[in-house]
Amino acid sequence: MIYLLALLIGVIVGLRTMVAAAAVAWGAYLGFLALTGTWLSFLTSIWAVVILTILAAGELVTDKLPKTPSRKVPVQFAGRVVIGALAGAALGAGFGIWLGALVAGTVGAVAGTVGGAAIRANLATAFRKDTPAALLEDAVAVIGAWLIINAVTLVAVS
Repeated sequence: MIYLLALLIGVIVGLRTMVAAAAVAWGAYLGFLALTGTWLSFLTSIWAVVILTILAAGELVTDKLPKTPSRKVPVQFAGRVVIGALAGAALGAGFGIWLGALVAGTVGAVAGTVGGAAIRANLATAFRKDTPAALLEDAVAVIGAWLIINAVTLVAVS
């Protein structure tokens, strides 16, 4: 189940990179993710939460600007893959399966980046405007990230 959640958080990274990163930091800070004593324990700090939340808010605004580069350009794509890997690893670290979860998060980030771009383009065509498609993508990313972080807690309990 953790591998599936790591894959899904990677997909969210492909949609909104910093939203997923902030959700993981919030999950770690609030104790939903058991990262204390792991190499990802820095995510449990209030500083990580504040910085990543500010970056997520900025991403939600800048994504709609006309000069924002495509998520598929090499630098953007690579950043998503790296954050997807870290987010996946963070979900798996508390269960001792960080490496497999890292791979799942990476795969999810690639799928989310490519698939998210295609779906958004199709929605923008259907809406005849990009903004409604972008706002829908925002909602999917924010709600999806929240649901995934909460699902990790359910896995830990069972």
